[in-house]
Amino acid sequence: MATPLLERLKAAHHYHRAVDNGPAVVAVPVAAAALVAVALLAPEEMVLGHLRELRTVHLFLAVFVPAAAATIYLMMRPRAVYLVDYACFRTAPNCRVPFATFLEHAKQVPVLTDRSVRFMTRLLERSGLGEETCLPPAHHYIPTYKYCTLEAARAEVELVVFSAIDELFAKTGISPEAVDILVVNCSLFCPTPSFVDMIVNKYKLRSDIRSMHLSGMGCSASLISVGLARNLLQVAPHGAHALVVSTETITPNYYIGNERAMLLPNCLFRIGGTAALLSTYPVKARFRLKHVVRTLTGAQDSAYHCVFQEEDEHGNIGINLSKDLMTIAGNALKANITAIAPLVLPASEQLKFALSFIARKALSGKVKPYIPDFRAAFEHFCIHAGGRAVIDELQRSLSLSDEQVEASRMALHRFGNTSSSSLWYELAYIEAKGRMRRGDRLWMIGFGSGFKCNSAAWECIEPARDADGPWATSIHRYPVDIPDVLKH
Repeated sequence: MATPLLERLKAAHHYHRAVDNGPAVVAVPVAAAALVAVALLAPEEMVLGHLRELRTVHLFLAVFVPAAAATIYLMMRPRAVYLVDYACFRTAPNCRVPFATFLEHAKQVPVLTDRSVRFMTRLLERSGLGEETCLPPAHHYIPTYKYCTLEAARAEVELVVFSAIDELFAKTGISPEAVDILVVNCSLFCPTPSFVDMIVNKYKLRSDIRSMHLSGMGCSASLISVGLARNLLQVAPHGAHALVVSTETITPNYYIGNERAMLLPNCLFRIGGTAALLSTYPVKARFRLKHVVRTLTGAQDSAYHCVFQEEDEHGNIGINLSKDLMTIAGNALKANITAIAPLVLPASEQLKFALSFIARKALSGKVKPYIPDFRAAFEHFCIHAGGRAVIDELQRSLSLSDEQVEASRMALHRFGNTSSSSLWYELAYIEAKGRMRRGDRLWMIGFGSGFKCNSAAWECIEPARDADGPWATSIHRYPVDIPDVLKH
């Protein structure tokens, strides 16, 4: 049985469709009636001689049925959704954590063994992270875990989220009162009151705002939030604004055990966040959202457990990353490619992909799958900067050049794995380098727990006018060479 809220949303949807398409609803029948009047009243030399001989029912079918069909189409077609602008949290120099600092702090944790410290050292040297990545203020105290309090976690949220939103409002000139929809995602920290309540209280947003906080969605959650905001904009008044905030709170998630698979997040994840403003109003928009494709493989036990929050044998909570993660991510990517390929690829690539798919089905998978050339569909790629291995695997699978994955590698080096917000730091890199052009197409690919592979296709309307943003103080030093093993 439908809930009252769902019924109200449906009613609002149909009402706004009717209002938004009101001119078309009125104009099409009026124009049709005018044509009939001209045909009946104009001199015979202006119309075909046999027009007067047609029956009334013929005129009705010939004029009003196409008019009704056109009206229904205009009312039912999805609205275009645009990215007005976005802003990434700018990390401060006093939050910087060089490898030596990180390892020195780790040595002060009594339960961590020398073996675990050596493991983290080797991991950092091969991670692709640089010496300027940042951690929240609580992680700069010794011993770290004693200062990872609820109050410190909230302070991190306010620092990251409010800074990004402040910059976004400044860039767009949009007032907080103009926000109709608010979607926030943070996987591991879900306090009460929620993130959306914190934002509503801070910016005094309207009482009728539609707000959601997504948790547990992992590093692909930003694209889930974008997809949710897009759907909500379809039933909101035309020109409504949706604020999407993506972050991961690092403070309360410091693992203090010796399980190697659970030490990985300590080494890779860093502070970061982003705020993006979406709208169905194209004026001043910078990108158009073309497609959002979500793939969830959680029905498979191995995929469900490959990124799993749990306790180790001593009761310490952490995120366990399975050794099969890359294989599972590859399978999820293939499923996502199968879904998005028909939407974005040119006809020639679609034909090759379709023939390969049919051959594999007919021959029970004995034919090697054809990986489409997505370089024919996109000029730019933003691959989740989850780690060097993730970027390497996608570069190989999609046959991308070094330049096409440069944004992902440099974002990982400069900012680390900032979870769901990493895609936006990569977009900021492309724009800071001045590589984005009007009409360019962009593919964002995110991976997350569950296991999920989500992607979004964008088209650039207006490139950034300058390099101001999270890369403002460092873009002149990039790209940098990243050795296989970093010596420090």
